[in-house]
Amino acid sequence: MISVGLTGNVGSGKSTVAELWSAAGVPVVSADDLSREAVLPGTPGLAAVRAAFGDGVLGADGTLDRTRLRAVVFQDAQARARLEGILHPLIAELRARWIDERRRAGDPLVVSEVPLLFERGLERDFDVTVLVDAPEATRLERLVHQRGIDASEARRIMAAQMDPARKRAAADHVIDNGGSRDHLEQEAARVLASLRGQASGGGSIRLDLHLHTRGSHDCLTDPEAVLARALSLGYARIAITDHNRLGVALAMAERHPDRIIPGEEVKTAEGIDVIGLYLSEEIPKGTPARETIRRIGAQGGVSYLPHPYAPGKGGGGRMAEELAPLCDVVEVFNARLHSAALNRRAEDLATRCGKLHGAGSDAHTVGEIGNAFVELPPHANRADAFVAALARARVGGTSASQLVHLASTWAKVRKKLPGGRAD
Repeated sequence: MISVGLTGNVGSGKSTVAELWSAAGVPVVSADDLSREAVLPGTPGLAAVRAAFGDGVLGADGTLDRTRLRAVVFQDAQARARLEGILHPLIAELRARWIDERRRAGDPLVVSEVPLLFERGLERDFDVTVLVDAPEATRLERLVHQRGIDASEARRIMAAQMDPARKRAAADHVIDNGGSRDHLEQEAARVLASLRGQASGGGSIRLDLHLHTRGSHDCLTDPEAVLARALSLGYARIAITDHNRLGVALAMAERHPDRIIPGEEVKTAEGIDVIGLYLSEEIPKGTPARETIRRIGAQGGVSYLPHPYAPGKGGGGRMAEELAPLCDVVEVFNARLHSAALNRRAEDLATRCGKLHGAGSDAHTVGEIGNAFVELPPHANRADAFVAALARARVGGTSASQLVHLASTWAKVRKKLPGGRAD
């Protein structure tokens, strides 16, 4: 069974997504429902809240008046901490009991709606995390006009939660709710399909593990155009691996956390290219190959040996036997290699060394997207989940035209001209 933590800052629309998934047949429980259960009349939870905040937070019938309580805790950080200290352990216990019941019932996929998932460090309590996000102005408008909350109170509520940008970086999937209802339904359906595929152990997604954007010295392509082209061809995710630069990849990963693997193709001191996937810090050009691989691992990244037998960038195989055993993945198909024999030698190397197989278009133009693929089970966009899924991957592709190298040459020239980009 896959247990999903669904979250989002107030006004993001996470409850709407929960309703959509529930309507699609997925068992969903919300923290709000559990918090109500925790303070029902006669429960230890209600007694503890009353003792901490007095009879003023109770209604005439003795039940908890949540509106009065909310007015107290969102104006007083210490009061909010006291309330959380009472309710959170009770809610966690109720949620664990609910998930266990669903597991025993044989449900393959369950969802827990948890507003403060990242604030409380609960992401490791779930197999997968999903964030619903919307622009701040949009969320404020929803709170004021749809829920009737005073604007100043709405801002206080919003300020009490973690910056959504940090959540986007931490979440396994992100659902954008800054547009229309139709757009939200499409996004929710897309992520649900991926989750169901993961839960069933079936289905597959396609990735390209090696391509370039204008962040490379020999490429002019816009990264958004590259991603749009990949998505139009049915790819679920791409790795941006610019030469000796990580900035574009990190920026794209922040905007599209479920779609982008941030990477860098490092030209090492020996002249051999080594790729790091899932990087957070740039590795300088000219770093020795062994040190490059060590630094990739130290970041929690995945070391990837591209085109090990290519002349020049792969050293013609000069260090293939030395570096392959140190890397996590060996590229066994590169679409810019026009000799099939070079890819076959790489595949033999990976097999002999017991390494995972990778493939990349090595695209420097939008038209090259789609020339290579790795087909593997759906998984969260994290290094550990990626490595586990890659063990069950199938790779393939077709060689690019010889003419693509002219585009790379022109890009080098253009960037040296006045006004040329130097991303």
